[in-house]
Amino acid sequence: MSQSPLPGDAVEDTPGVADDLIAEARAEASLPSSAARADAAADADVADAAAPASPPERSLWRDGNFLTMWSGQALSQFGAQIAELAIPVLAVLLLNATEFQVGVLSAAQVAAFLLVGLPAGAWIDRMRKRHVMIAADIVRAAALALVPLLWMTGVLQIWHLVAIAAVVGIATVFFDVSYQSIVPSLVKPAQIAEANGKLESTYQLANIAGPGFAGWLVGVITAPLALLATAGTYLVSAVALAFTRDQEQPRAHDDRAPILREIWEGLHFVFTERLLRRIVGTTGVSNFFSTMSFTLLPIFLLRELGFSPASLGLIFSLGAIGGLLGAMATPRIVKAIGEARAIPVSALGFSVVALLLPVAAVVPAVAFPLLVAQSFVASFTVLLYNITQVTFRQRITPPRLLGRMNASVRFVVWGVMPIAALLAGALGTWLGVVPTMWIGAAGQLLSAAFVVFAPFWTMRELPDVHTSAASVD
Repeated sequence: MSQSPLPGDAVEDTPGVADDLIAEARAEASLPSSAARADAAADADVADAAAPASPPERSLWRDGNFLTMWSGQALSQFGAQIAELAIPVLAVLLLNATEFQVGVLSAAQVAAFLLVGLPAGAWIDRMRKRHVMIAADIVRAAALALVPLLWMTGVLQIWHLVAIAAVVGIATVFFDVSYQSIVPSLVKPAQIAEANGKLESTYQLANIAGPGFAGWLVGVITAPLALLATAGTYLVSAVALAFTRDQEQPRAHDDRAPILREIWEGLHFVFTERLLRRIVGTTGVSNFFSTMSFTLLPIFLLRELGFSPASLGLIFSLGAIGGLLGAMATPRIVKAIGEARAIPVSALGFSVVALLLPVAAVVPAVAFPLLVAQSFVASFTVLLYNITQVTFRQRITPPRLLGRMNASVRFVVWGVMPIAALLAGALGTWLGVVPTMWIGAAGQLLSAAFVVFAPFWTMRELPDVHTSAASVD
């Protein structure tokens, strides 16, 4: 079971808060420049008497095409929460997996980001992203449906679970890179922030309701059968995507270079953009060490502390409320301190609070409230961080590079996770669970240095596409 890693790439309205919440300051690719520049541009338009007034953009609540895609994603995100709880419960309680086996299983779930993440980005930039997402949903549904089938026939073993997790992980690479790149082809540029805000808030709502429901469902029908619910939500997502219409045009054949050159182009863009390079450093190091901690968390909670699956789900559900509040508060925080400073502030938050995990292990009498507090604060600050930095990334990236940019970032920030999971399994066997969690917490604390000791503090708004590459080191 892993905490939502700093999805330095993927990040996530409810009817009551969506419109004024997102439009203000936040999300990922929205305005072509900062909110301050947008306000200035609006003033200039008003001052120009000769220019006709442009009509306000229609709310996405009235966009049936976007709502179709959004509804499918909302359900599949809820289903993913069921699998995130059911798979480690199945491994630890039903298959009696060892620390190292849990590490291998966790590594298998994200190994694809390291192994195929870079070429996936180049391939996706040549294909219709919506079609890639449909195929990935079908593959994930079929793979997960094998688990209850193997279990009911009495042949399910840990290596089956590892292999299925690896297949789901490969499909997820293609789905997630496409998912992060498809929004600009579904809505108008001025609506990208609102669209990303709705998707992000839905993800946070799924984080709140999903683990608690998953814990109850696992207790009622067992972990293997609970995975059928996740498979069903992936199929619904595929159907919703099939009925969604996008405006994406495949790249012309004469705009395609050899695959290795295209991969290099994506990597070169990421690592020569100076502020983005520092963000990737913080995200990657944090993901590495948080994976070490959370790989062993199910063993610690379920086996050593004797928590039930329902209690485990409750911890993450209560903690995920912080993520929803983080999405709601981000516009106000960004408005108060500036989007540039929001990045080091949020990084300090999720890196410092990571220390509560091993503290909870040392003081088991108060482990439950400490774990809830850690998950709540981490979710809040991770959301503030992700919303701000993913907005910056999408804003500065040329459309033809979006897939490769996202894949390059994920290659680094998620590619470290299978290595960390295997290391956690080895250290857990050698040193024990609690010492490994202390190592993970110490590493997360250090991860913030990339953005804390950087020029973000001297800026208010992050630069746009025209100035970012030449900004600061």
